[in-house]
Amino acid sequence: MKTIGRMIGFDRVLIRENERAVALHKGRFMGILVPGEYWLRNARGTLQIEVHDLNDPEFVSSFDDALFRVMPDVASEHLTEIRTGSMEVAVILRDGRFFSVLPPDGRTVVWTQTGPWSVERFDVSETIEVPRDAAKMLRRATKHARVVQAEITQNQTGLLYVDGEFVRTYGPGAHLFWDVGRKVDMRLIDTRWQSVDVSGQEVLTKDRVTIRLNVAADYRVVDPVKAVASVQDFYETLYRALQYAFRKALGAKTLDQILENKVTVDDEVANKVKSHMAEIGVQVGEIALKDVILPGEMREILNQVVAATKEAEANVIRRREETNATRSLLNTAKVMAENPVMLRLKELEALEQIAGKVERLTVHSGTNGLMNDLVSLRD
Repeated sequence: MKTIGRMIGFDRVLIRENERAVALHKGRFMGILVPGEYWLRNARGTLQIEVHDLNDPEFVSSFDDALFRVMPDVASEHLTEIRTGSMEVAVILRDGRFFSVLPPDGRTVVWTQTGPWSVERFDVSETIEVPRDAAKMLRRATKHARVVQAEITQNQTGLLYVDGEFVRTYGPGAHLFWDVGRKVDMRLIDTRWQSVDVSGQEVLTKDRVTIRLNVAADYRVVDPVKAVASVQDFYETLYRALQYAFRKALGAKTLDQILENKVTVDDEVANKVKSHMAEIGVQVGEIALKDVILPGEMREILNQVVAATKEAEANVIRRREETNATRSLLNTAKVMAENPVMLRLKELEALEQIAGKVERLTVHSGTNGLMNDLVSLRD
């Protein structure tokens, strides 16, 4: 039969259950072939068969538009066409499960037999944020869903920009946006207290001594929109503000003033920095001048000065104590001279101290002559 068919100009065409075929004879549509065996005229190669595997539900063919135009009834019987408007997004569901997203002004054709198919449409003329119900379904298929996902954690604020233009702020949570020909960017701003360190900042003091400073400050962003819109990098702005403020303030003071009044210097600089940063939505907390590092030669000189100062203070204290001791002895002598009983008590105290240091003590002439005559100490 196969040989006879070919001899008279017919070809055998076999369409399986998982296949469909578009048939053309002499360049004209014959229709869509369903599963089965066909003997079709193919004189001199005039038969053209385009086989489609239904494992791929989408109908992709160069004859797509022509088939709907020439044979609309046949096309509508086997194919489902889905279109979207200029400001519309469609979520295509296959058997109730997510299949794909069709962007604005989009079109796709699927094989009806691979369904059932359903479509959910969303208007993106007002907002590109994905509704909560749809987001749950799309979040599991973000690779194929034409959406942009933004995860905002606690203590963060999200700033949404569409085509470079700020739209609004978002709080913590997972947010999805339609990726439909617009550039969607979510910038995350941390609103917690953070620290900035300015290390090794060199300053020339009023008395021409070069010192290095280490400055630390705490800050947090209280107005993310203003902080991002006002400057390119608010962290860098704070860093430079600390640099310039301390350099200007300390450059007008001598080394002794800086070393003696570090807290006062901090207060003078802090108000300027805080006021400047508040204008761009950044709150600055504590500012501290952590270290003042001197050149090696200057450290040796200062150490010598400190040592000499402390030595002088020690001499003054020793002289003061010697004077106090002498004055105390003079007062004691006056009391004894005016009070014989007190002198007697002192003699007895001396006797007690001596007796505690020897084995035997011999006293002649009684106690009256103890201090006036003779005291014999024997081993």
